Amino acid sequence: MEYEASLNKYKIVIAYDGTNYGGWQVQKNAVSIQSLIERSLSRILRAKTSLCGSGRTDAGVHSLGQTAHFVTEASIPPSRILFSLNGLLPPDIRILSIERVPLEFHARYSATSKVYHYHLHLDSVPDPFKHLYSYHVPHPVDIELLKQIVKFFIGTHDFSSFANEGHQGSAARNAVRTIDRIDIVEEPGGVRLEFEGNGFLYKMVRNIVGTLLDVCAGKIPKEAIPAIFAAKDRRKAGRAAPPHGLYLMEVKYEEKEEK
Repeated sequence: MEYEASLNKYKIVIAYDGTNYGGWQVQKNAVSIQSLIERSLSRILRAKTSLCGSGRTDAGVHSLGQTAHFVTEASIPPSRILFSLNGLLPPDIRILSIERVPLEFHARYSATSKVYHYHLHLDSVPDPFKHLYSYHVPHPVDIELLKQIVKFFIGTHDFSSFANEGHQGSAARNAVRTIDRIDIVEEPGGVRLEFEGNGFLYKMVRNIVGTLLDVCAGKIPKEAIPAIFAAKDRRKAGRAAPPHGLYLMEVKYEEKEEK
């Protein structure tokens, strides 16, 4: 696949600790990860440069695999941009990789699936070294029950009841998404829930996790979950789990999109 000589597109993969930021997306009243990277890129490229991310993450949400792209007339070796960016960015934001990609590549629309992890800390006493990076659940969690109820969410469904802003944006156009897997993996002090699907609505993972925990707490009977789906009403589902337990781990693409 050929490249235009005057225009270059680069794909970047980013890791960040979301604790101190208002989220990924540029916003007026908070510092965002996107705005800091754009500012540094513009300085390196000596021209105003915009990033297009694979999607937004909320304040407090972390990432080990956020993906974005930018377009520039400059032709600079990716290794040089990588080195310069990491020299300018704060230590809680790191560029993991940069590569030149075809102009058809799009960080959001070329994605085939995303992987999120949500960490639950289940020890009776909170771990002070985990309180910014996992959710300490204040009630018992039956792991076997958890394994039963996650099955309701696997497959293709209308997830309107599990989306904030369910009647706006992409959710209003089409709230049907496919979750390929939800794995429950034991780890020291608790478990992580691994979600992989073709797309996720705004706060969808956090709302699903909160609903799962409300079932474990006895606030919602597991038999009610099909009715919650059918209602297409966010008010029928459970609480939103807090943001600090959530990580965007990976955005996947077809190999041909990247070459």
